[in-house]
Amino acid sequence: MMVNICGHGLCESCVDLLFLKGSGACPECRIPLRRNNFRVQLFEDSTVEKEVDIRKRVLRDYNKREEDFNSLREYNDYLEEIETIIFNLTNDIDIVNTNKKIEQHKRDNKEQILKNKNKLGRDEYELEELLEMEKQHDEARRNEIKMEEIEAKKRKIREKEALIDELMFSSSNAKNIVETFTQAIKESKEESAKVPVKATQFSTGIQFGRQQTSFLPIPTDEGPLFAYKSPIMITDGPKPPTDDDIVNKGYINHIKDESEQDRAGGFQSNIACMRALQDALSAEGFRTFDMSIVESTPRFTVISDSRPIERFRTIVECEHTIVESTPRFTVISDSRPIERFRTIVECEHT
Repeated sequence: MMVNICGHGLCESCVDLLFLKGSGACPECRIPLRRNNFRVQLFEDSTVEKEVDIRKRVLRDYNKREEDFNSLREYNDYLEEIETIIFNLTNDIDIVNTNKKIEQHKRDNKEQILKNKNKLGRDEYELEELLEMEKQHDEARRNEIKMEEIEAKKRKIREKEALIDELMFSSSNAKNIVETFTQAIKESKEESAKVPVKATQFSTGIQFGRQQTSFLPIPTDEGPLFAYKSPIMITDGPKPPTDDDIVNKGYINHIKDESEQDRAGGFQSNIACMRALQDALSAEGFRTFDMSIVESTPRFTVISDSRPIERFRTIVECEHTIVESTPRFTVISDSRPIERFRTIVECEHT
């Protein structure tokens, strides 16, 4: 399959037929295309193929590097702008204005673009250094192999000359001399054979694998071991209920039930209720009031207290109506059931 700048795939025969004159329109999107811009499709998804091609074209002009900016924030904004342009061109969003923006950038940063094209960045320098190190390593290895081959040839010549001299000038049996030299050559080869060293790094010198050592590390005093201690919550007031109490004692009855969408977003009713109770019970210099529920009906609640009721009145006025208040009794009216109010009172004053 062949693709062009639009990302739609065509077989080679279709390209030859439809673009016989050198140019034509894409059969799917009707974008004018040139035949010499067709290339072999690398990715199965045409959208990915289109995005890769657009990214290459955009990065040729948006080629600034981190060292060209005064702060990391400016560099990140620049990268975000690049991704926005690529996304718009890939998904055919505001094509005209996006192309105008690219052309304006090319005109405003013409010198900077040409300068960066001829300048190697930090990553390119590191890559060049790694390639040079690997090249030197390969050259050293080739020289080592070459020297080993030359030395092996010289050794064979010396052994052959020594055998001839021994046969010419020795009075021993020739068969024994040959066997002796053969055994000596065999032992020499075994001794000179190098044991292959297990590789511990890549050709570039980068270590890999777990490096084993033949000795134990020197023991050091690392101090006492970590012991977990549960955090102590200081609320400056009554202790809030536990998670089980929130469900079992009815605290959660008047909290919004969580839906599937709420759970997907992270909302949990028990956590919301716990947070509200913690906020209600946490107060600097909190002083509990000795209150008790004297009488409770679906519409009225009578509360007794041996001290003034001002602070308690402030708490309940937002949810209930105070019908009557004396130094020792307060009558509260509510059009809704009183269970939630009783929960608040018990939580604050029990």
